Amino acid sequence: MNSEPEWTRTVQQMQETLGAGFKQVMATLGTGPAPGFPQIDLSAFKSLNQTQPDIRFEPGKLMELQQRYIAGASALWNQGLQASDAAPAAVDRRFSDPAWQANPIAKFLSSAYQLNANTLMSLAEAVESDPKTKARLRFAVEQWMAASAPSNFLALNAEAQKKAIDSKGQSIAKGMANMLHDMKQGHVSMTDESIFEVGKNVATTEGAVVFENEFFQLLEYKALTDKVYERPFLMVPPCINKFYILDLQPENSLIRYATAQGHRTFVLSWRNPDQSMAGKTWDDYIEHAAIKAIKVVQEITGADTINALGFCVGGTILATALAVLAARGEKPVESATLLTSLLDFTDTGILDIFIDETSVKYREAEMGKGGLLKGKDLASTFSFLRPNDLVWNYVVGNYLKGETPPPFDLLYWNSDSTNLPGPFYAWYLRNTYFENNLIKPGKLAVCGEKIDLGKLDMPFYIYGSREDHIVPIGGAYASTQVLPGKKRFVMGASGHIAGVINPPAKKKRSYWTNDKLATTKSAGDKFPAAQEDWQKDATEHAGSWWPDWSDWLQANAGKQIAAPKTYGSRNYKVIEPAPGRYVKAKV
Repeated sequence: MNSEPEWTRTVQQMQETLGAGFKQVMATLGTGPAPGFPQIDLSAFKSLNQTQPDIRFEPGKLMELQQRYIAGASALWNQGLQASDAAPAAVDRRFSDPAWQANPIAKFLSSAYQLNANTLMSLAEAVESDPKTKARLRFAVEQWMAASAPSNFLALNAEAQKKAIDSKGQSIAKGMANMLHDMKQGHVSMTDESIFEVGKNVATTEGAVVFENEFFQLLEYKALTDKVYERPFLMVPPCINKFYILDLQPENSLIRYATAQGHRTFVLSWRNPDQSMAGKTWDDYIEHAAIKAIKVVQEITGADTINALGFCVGGTILATALAVLAARGEKPVESATLLTSLLDFTDTGILDIFIDETSVKYREAEMGKGGLLKGKDLASTFSFLRPNDLVWNYVVGNYLKGETPPPFDLLYWNSDSTNLPGPFYAWYLRNTYFENNLIKPGKLAVCGEKIDLGKLDMPFYIYGSREDHIVPIGGAYASTQVLPGKKRFVMGASGHIAGVINPPAKKKRSYWTNDKLATTKSAGDKFPAAQEDWQKDATEHAGSWWPDWSDWLQANAGKQIAAPKTYGSRNYKVIEPAPGRYVKAKV
């Protein structure tokens, strides 16, 4: 073992490094990233706080953390720069390759990094401050540690170095080519995008465009059954993504599934906004998209009422449109489905850290009167919510190792981003995420009407995903407290997308129902206030929630009639085959 003074200097150096890291983290919570901090593009939710947050530490906790850190540093130093076949497997999968254990320097670096990362996170947890500041601090620590991992740098990544040697430099050459390709396309490749083409091997369910305006195209899909239910079915996907998340492949297409269940299915395909739409507002999207789509479906089919579904932001848009129609004395929708949607924005999860008066005013000043929120900015923000999985994993694989990521339809869709009109986005940011005005009866005037979600007394099927980091399960469940009519709430396993796109044939995951509440018939019956209380009496079922939803939807779909032999109607002719032009437009 080395001398005591040398060991002491080493521990001091590690503590100085840790302290510098914490200062960098604090800088991101104050006036912005400090010099040298990785420039993470989170501009879509511009600004955390412009003033240094008020944080304090309880001295006893700091002393405990210091002692734990010194003990860890001492154990690391005693281990020394020695390779060992008996070394325990790395806790962090970034360092799980044998190359990290075989190289003593790399082994030391990875161990020191994990010690510092754990200590930094413990420091963040030990902060005595308000919950929002603590959440911001935890997020900043995660970003800092994700960006500064030794695995992200070729000079420190033992696995990438070994691959470069074994391939005689070919992996480095390929990595440079991958980097140049990604710089040209403007984003890090998560999949081999050359494999996919919209309309060729994704978004292939047969159908036609039967209406279009400057906001959307309306797609009608070919019936897959001899008879269909008399009430047609309209899907409203999120406008922050392309609609074909609902139609990736035939075997995992919710659109195809609904059609195969006997529903005459229509889908709203949003236009990818360009400068001609830079002044469009939330009211425009409600009146000229959601409400217009409902009316066109009614006119094409001749149905008095339809069934509708909203996914994510599409659910918020759909509910707002229904509230506007209710204020006008109209009730064209018989039943509605909300998939991972927010109406009550009290619980918005990690996204809450980006929202405050400063950030909202910044967006209002920047684009409230006109402009575009670039799709790549929004996509970057959502990727950095899971930085190791959706950012640095691909940086290391694509550039340091020279690998081509495998083809994956969902990640291709994830990279196919869309813009948003600035006034639409600024209104949405203030009135939902920041002020939570949507659930306040009469607070908002939309399309000239004072809206009240309490007037939406039609049956609702409300779905939330247990591990959703975009729409937390508590936020999805909160809609049960807002909507007054008969409701069915279902919780699925997994996250925001994988939980929703879970076809029965895969026999994967599970879902939960609470039959004590699912069978209530009185509009006055109340769900428990908290999702945790709902779950106490819930039952887990293996597999997909789709059949449960299908049974519910069929009960609200009316009698069966002969399936149409053509698309559209006399007044609504076929414009072009599905999936249409709008979905193919790139940002």
